[in-house]
Amino acid sequence: MPNLKDIKRRIRSVESTMQITKAMELVASSKFRRAKERAEAALPFFEQTYKLMAEIAAEDPYFNSQYVHKRAENGSVILIVIAGDRGLAGGFNNNVLKIAQARIEEVQAQGESAIIVPIGQKAVDYFERRGAKILRSYDHVAEHASIYLGMDIADLVLASYRRHVSVQSVELVFTNYVSPIQQVAECMNVIPLMRMPGTAPRRCAVEYEPSPEAVFDKLVPQYVAGLVYGAIVESFASEQAARRTAMENATDNATEMIDKLSLQYNRARQGAITQELTEIVAGANALE
Repeated sequence: MPNLKDIKRRIRSVESTMQITKAMELVASSKFRRAKERAEAALPFFEQTYKLMAEIAAEDPYFNSQYVHKRAENGSVILIVIAGDRGLAGGFNNNVLKIAQARIEEVQAQGESAIIVPIGQKAVDYFERRGAKILRSYDHVAEHASIYLGMDIADLVLASYRRHVSVQSVELVFTNYVSPIQQVAECMNVIPLMRMPGTAPRRCAVEYEPSPEAVFDKLVPQYVAGLVYGAIVESFASEQAARRTAMENATDNATEMIDKLSLQYNRARQGAITQELTEIVAGANALE
């Protein structure tokens, strides 16, 4: 027969854990709403910047820019990897780091090297433990990220891209928010801009000074900054959605466990009472 005190102690322990998971679920829900609002607010600026760049690239069939041509093979790839600062978010961190590691192995198999820009404490810890070549680390910045953070990262990677001919591309690994229960980790190309989708050569009355290429090159840092900032905010929203789901499941599991333990406690208590009654009756019969 299980000890009643042990069962009661375990019930209290599970109830205490359930209070924590419920609180974390509510906090994650609040942070998720704010992150989605920031992502939606930044989207119009990014879309307009991209549209203007596409129009410039479509003006001239001989358009040329340092950001649109693929460089020689066997160079370096800069990977901006965005993960979370904390755990307890299901498979969120593991999924994005798995995508990043697969891309690194693919790059190395081609005789190239990977330079990492980790964003988030989990990404920083992961790549530091593996001795990866890190350009610069960013931790605990996602929750209060601004467009200025995106500009700082954009300036960093574009300066390295311009300065080192061996850097052949810049790529971004982040988690795309699909729905409250689905977040997809993916790797996307940032630089070079091999083509601008949805554009075609056309003529218009706009003139660019000093040249379309110069204007285009000035817009690229803003484009990359908007892309990185959007990915950070999107990843943070995905992290909170994943954490909310994980904590909701943990709370449900705790409730189910409490129900089972309560049933076990009641059965044990009933068994103890029955045993005491049996002993009393047996004692009374012995006295007779």
